Amino acid sequence: MDLTSNTPAQSAAPLKVAVILGSNREGRFGPVVADWFLGRAAEHPDIETELIDVAETEPPAAPATRISPRLAGADAFVVLTPEYNHSYPAPLKNLIDRHFSEWQAKPVAFVSYGGISGGLRAVEHLRQVFAELHAVSVRDTVSFHNAGALFDDRGRHRDPAQADGAAKRMLDQLVWWGRALRDARNRHPYGA
Repeated sequence: MDLTSNTPAQSAAPLKVAVILGSNREGRFGPVVADWFLGRAAEHPDIETELIDVAETEPPAAPATRISPRLAGADAFVVLTPEYNHSYPAPLKNLIDRHFSEWQAKPVAFVSYGGISGGLRAVEHLRQVFAELHAVSVRDTVSFHNAGALFDDRGRHRDPAQADGAAKRMLDQLVWWGRALRDARNRHPYGA
């Protein structure tokens, strides 16, 4: 039996999406955004998510040997990032740089949050980093400008229609790229 050939069941199987929460600051807003996003992702029938929080991946809490298999097993990634000083957080950079082949030939989508820029400058930096790692960044993003004002005290988005629509478009693109790249990797491993 040829395990590298794609069957319709393999092609239609839900994508395994690692959702990476990219900030570890005390009092961070990221868990609110992560909860919102995971709620949207749970409504998408073509994906299964696993949250990877950089606050739990920093040594010695979780050595790379525990994180690497989780990243390697993912078909796609969604990076949730704030913007710090016009870029993304150091713990996120550390997580990315501690791995290489885990990212290759897989799609990466972005959800960003921050002040007036909504984290978009962090996303633009991340696109360059992931291109260097042979990953494919998804065109559409979800960004929350002045994020703290958009959610109530319970973490619910006050006016979710636009953000929900953006998340659906982004997830649809991620699924398309994720399936295409998963099928390609199964037929011919990347770099072989």
